[in-house]
Amino acid sequence: MEEHQKAPHIPVMADAVLEWLAIRPEGCYIDCTVGAGGHSSQILARLTTRGRLLGLDRDPEALALAGARLEHIRANTEAECRLVHANYGAVDAVVAELGWSGVDGILIDAGVSSMQLDQAQRGFSFQVSGPLDMRMDTTSGETARAWLAQQNEATLSAVLRRYGDVGPAKRIAAAILRRRDAMQLERTEDLVAAIRDALSFVKGEPDEIRTVFQAIRMAVNAELEGLERGIEAAISVLNPGGRLVVLTFHSGEDRVVKQALRAASRKERLLRPDGRILKEIPPRVVLLTRKPVLPDEEEMARNSRSKSAKLRAVQRLAQGAS
Repeated sequence: MEEHQKAPHIPVMADAVLEWLAIRPEGCYIDCTVGAGGHSSQILARLTTRGRLLGLDRDPEALALAGARLEHIRANTEAECRLVHANYGAVDAVVAELGWSGVDGILIDAGVSSMQLDQAQRGFSFQVSGPLDMRMDTTSGETARAWLAQQNEATLSAVLRRYGDVGPAKRIAAAILRRRDAMQLERTEDLVAAIRDALSFVKGEPDEIRTVFQAIRMAVNAELEGLERGIEAAISVLNPGGRLVVLTFHSGEDRVVKQALRAASRKERLLRPDGRILKEIPPRVVLLTRKPVLPDEEEMARNSRSKSAKLRAVQRLAQGAS
């Protein structure tokens, strides 16, 4: 069986996602990271004729797979189901283009999917040989190889620290750039070799291999910046009472989500130059999860990818609510 034909991955924390979205059969929902359609298929199955589902993804291969998976469910429910090739940072623009007046629930499942990791040609995984690509949208943007070609030691080490919490970031960045300058940084195994060179004193497989791949992938795809934009855009299109649910798999992602949701749940004051209050803007959402919801033991046993997952949820307040 070809890699792209493998069975879709199990959606992470699906029961919790459905619970916090509080699906209404005639509601309007968006899966901002539709992937292979795991979460979307369960949302769509709960909708009736007047229900609507919009799935977004940067990855055209994922959209094709999701379309085939969702069509059968859509035919049974007769709910409206649309798939759009787009970055979820522009979810508000997509909603406006479709002419939708508001949305009852939105899911953002951040990070890379296991489906993408399984495809060697995508270059996401350090465990298989492939080109240094790492783009979530294969139709645009620069590859990881092209991105690395432009970095110096200071910027690369900063990226490794920010997105991968890499301790020996400077040492690893220097080793990567030495290999690049020697024209020996073309494939995933070359990047692995550079990390091993930098950490030759480490016995066994250095954990930094995983975190360096993660950091470069996140930088190439501007994931944290897109996540922040996506949260703001998602909140802006929610109906009063509508819910936003976000799944994260990395401390940097969760930090962005926590800060963005907390900021949206607080009153904002606009000040005059002299410090006097010009205007008070009421909170836009109420926090439904003060602390992140974590997977239970059964979930982690069933789906190893869920072990690092954290779920946060908010509910949109009516305009002017406080």
